Amino acid sequence: MAERPRTILICSCDDTMPIDADGVRRACRGTEVIEGRQLCRAELERFRKAVADGAPLVVACKQEAPLFSDVADEAGADRTPDFVNIRETAGWSKDAARAGPKIAALIAAAAESEPDVPFVSLASEGVALVYGKDEQAIEAATLLKEQLDITVLLRPDAEAVPPRVTEFPVVKGSVRHAKGYLGAFEITVDNYATASPSSRGALEFGPERNGAVSRCDILIDLSGGPSLFPAGDLRDGYLRVDPGDSAAVLRAVLKARDLVGAFDKPRYISFAEDLCAHSRSKIVGCRRCLDLCPTGAITPAGDHVAIDAHICAGCGQCAAACPTGAAAYSLPPSDALLRKLRTLLSTYRDAGGKHPIVLFQDAEHGNALIDALARHGDGLPANVLPVEVNEVTQVGLEAIAASFAYGVSAVRFLIRAKPRHDIAGLSKTIALAETVLGGLGFEGSRVATIEADDPDVLGSALWAIIALDGAAKPATFSAAGRKREVMRLALRELHATAPAPVDIVPLPDGAPFGTIEVDVEGCTLCLSCVSACPTGALSDNPERPTLRFAEDACVQCGLCKATCPEKVIRLRPQIDFRAATATARIIKQEEPAECIQCGKPFGVKSSVERVVAKLEGKHWMYKDSKKRLDVIRMCEDCRVVVMAEEQFDPSGAPKRAPVRTTDDYIREREQKER
Repeated sequence: MAERPRTILICSCDDTMPIDADGVRRACRGTEVIEGRQLCRAELERFRKAVADGAPLVVACKQEAPLFSDVADEAGADRTPDFVNIRETAGWSKDAARAGPKIAALIAAAAESEPDVPFVSLASEGVALVYGKDEQAIEAATLLKEQLDITVLLRPDAEAVPPRVTEFPVVKGSVRHAKGYLGAFEITVDNYATASPSSRGALEFGPERNGAVSRCDILIDLSGGPSLFPAGDLRDGYLRVDPGDSAAVLRAVLKARDLVGAFDKPRYISFAEDLCAHSRSKIVGCRRCLDLCPTGAITPAGDHVAIDAHICAGCGQCAAACPTGAAAYSLPPSDALLRKLRTLLSTYRDAGGKHPIVLFQDAEHGNALIDALARHGDGLPANVLPVEVNEVTQVGLEAIAASFAYGVSAVRFLIRAKPRHDIAGLSKTIALAETVLGGLGFEGSRVATIEADDPDVLGSALWAIIALDGAAKPATFSAAGRKREVMRLALRELHATAPAPVDIVPLPDGAPFGTIEVDVEGCTLCLSCVSACPTGALSDNPERPTLRFAEDACVQCGLCKATCPEKVIRLRPQIDFRAATATARIIKQEEPAECIQCGKPFGVKSSVERVVAKLEGKHWMYKDSKKRLDVIRMCEDCRVVVMAEEQFDPSGAPKRAPVRTTDDYIREREQKER
């Protein structure tokens, strides 16, 4: 757990909410709690004095954060205060009298530090292309001509009046293909033609050509057609609006004016190529991230995938689904999120809170809905603990498992009624979590989404949740390390705290845990699966023909199944909680074939004898010569020596019958007729 803040400032916000300062002191031991009624106005001097002391400071108010930050700067504070909202999330609620434990938990969690997030840079010089279907595109370009370097591309069926003065190029064509991002768009145009300067009543164009390429920094799409990019609203620098909505067009124009200069965006995903289980030897195994990415930022790149950080919009579904941890979310990393959950839930429990429910929500949509519910409705229940994340789709199985291990009663995800992109990844995560929880004795609907754009719908859904018992003895573990290790730890702790723990829980297809089933009789111990396995779940023994399997390392990528030449491997998704401490089990083991000349082990005895049985007396090379047959039972070195000494002629095959031609068949037919 992070160091608790030594000074906490809370106030009743003009007595609009009850504050249990003593409860906060008990829950956040070792801290000084300053309680006020109007710390942002009449009692601002108390904040100024507290920040001047230089102690770590948490201010339980976000509305006035700009004011407090300015005062801290004026006072020359060494560190910026942390801010947490307890008013809309706890104090402004019909359940406010019981919200003391939640307030203490939210304040404690706000002090948890998060690692710095790396950034990727985007640069735009203001070269813009307006793609439209009529004169509206020219009007939008006219508004931008003073700020941007503008070109207008009209669809081939567009009609427009020639401008009185040519202030920017106007061309026509249809976009065949588009790629790129803010500062680096590339558009391929068919039916491309430039406007004729002699156009009179309507714009006329010169000769057309296909495959013209245009590059720009900003792309404004007023064509009214399909988006040029998958999830186009998430593509930086691509502004697509309905040309029939004049207000939306104006907003796009105003936004485009600001897209000049250098910009930093978070590098949402950290990626480790060596952990990726996408493919081996051109055989595709895992493609979970490729199937889930809404923006097309992920592409195959040999044995692994590549993630374009410039295109990535940060939904996090790839990281939530990645079985090996090759793709991991950075805002925050999974271990940092688990540490925050640990602090939140342990503080809530220590303060006397019961039946906690974790509500994962984003800042843009979730905070607005929670604020509206607090201001115009009943607010959040006292046992609902909101956890703000960048995107709810970033939350993986490890966070859900850890939440229940820490003692939550239920987990809910607040999403839009009409999500901006497909949430298939989140749906699969929830289905997997429900299967694991149900298998461990957690009854009822424990994990679900709340799809709402209306605060009343959100309130009704939360107040209707039936309080269920969580873990009888919640875990206290602290997470650290890569995502896969964090997930294993969280699942082990969940198993230890579960109401009815079992050793094995069957899982749905696509789960990142499981075992393999091998038809031992059909397996020849060729060990192709061992060389294909990206995680080391399958291994061999250099001393003798052996196939071993470690279930804890298996991610169900399917490469072993796809590689096996005998097709004797099947995947079985499950989670075996004993696998973490179990040794690798031997699937098949045989005696090695020893060279009859030098005694060196060189293969699998049964396979060699099977080859001998198939050739003996049946193939021309081995019909009469035992020495030739013995060569098969020799290692590669002795085989060459014996073949040279005995002067085996590999070309000494019986003469083959001559090739029959059409003339031969015609001649035979004529002879039969005569």
